[in-house]
Amino acid sequence: MGHRKRHAPKRGSLAYLPRGRAAHPVGKIKTWPSWIGPPTLLGFAGYKAGMTHVVLIEDHEHSPFYGQERVMAVTVLDTPPLFVCGMRTYESTPYGLSVIGESWFSDLNSDLSRVFPLPKDYNTSETLNMLKESIETTAEVRAIVHTQPILSGVTRRKPHLFEVKIGGGEGIQEQFDYANSILGKEIRATDILKNGQFVDTGSISIGKGFQGPVKRWGIRILQDKSRGTKRGVGAIGPWKPHHMFYTVPRAGQLGYHQRTDYNKRILKIGEDGDEITPPGGFIRYGIIRGDYMIIQGSITGHRKNLIKMRYAIRSPVNAPSEAPALSYIRR
Repeated sequence: MGHRKRHAPKRGSLAYLPRGRAAHPVGKIKTWPSWIGPPTLLGFAGYKAGMTHVVLIEDHEHSPFYGQERVMAVTVLDTPPLFVCGMRTYESTPYGLSVIGESWFSDLNSDLSRVFPLPKDYNTSETLNMLKESIETTAEVRAIVHTQPILSGVTRRKPHLFEVKIGGGEGIQEQFDYANSILGKEIRATDILKNGQFVDTGSISIGKGFQGPVKRWGIRILQDKSRGTKRGVGAIGPWKPHHMFYTVPRAGQLGYHQRTDYNKRILKIGEDGDEITPPGGFIRYGIIRGDYMIIQGSITGHRKNLIKMRYAIRSPVNAPSEAPALSYIRR
């Protein structure tokens, strides 16, 4: 773009390379924050139902609209309780974390058989004693939880199984005791999250298939009759060095990528889905029957996708600790 008199860089960011398809339709959380306080699960999960808007009272003191009503776009998540079906301990090695062992709840949900064969005559107390013997070398304790989609508006029976780290407490022993206390119980969103809290979300973006460089990278459409193509890049590189740089916009996969959204504010955690479900239900989702969550802004992913949440790993400074007052919620 040397003929231009203004700076016109490529629109796509090189921070998200390679732009390949995600290996799994559910997002991953690879890093967990540190937490000071009582032992608790550092994450939760819910199904994306759709978006709407609310009218709230701006509570940020440095905002020019402080104390005034503002219209905000929000995302609604269907958050049925998670079932804690097991726990797993890790030890620290020079190559990273390594699994020490795991313990499962003896009476598992029958729907979990769609994920793996359920064990018969499983002895939970025996496996817990084995984990207690290695408590001195344990570096991390995680809970194995699974979703209950039958309680949501998602038309599926197979639950999602994943791990959630346990943080807080004065040591590994206290975290281990907390994991043992919640084993075989349901965990609701209100048990570990609160209104006004900031969370990070991990999910898979909407897939758009194989796209050209104009849609994928936002390059300029070339002048008519200048070249054999108009929606291609003007030059793929110099003669020397005679290789193509990775920064050249090329066609390829667009969407269906793993993405993490930071510092999403929870505006409300409700228990009655009728308060938020519009007449006829959410488009391409359905009716929220139980717990729900309203999060400010948009969240990556399609409707019915599982959205994983964790405690904010880099929470904003000087942010209000309580949720703003909601004067109107559009249904």
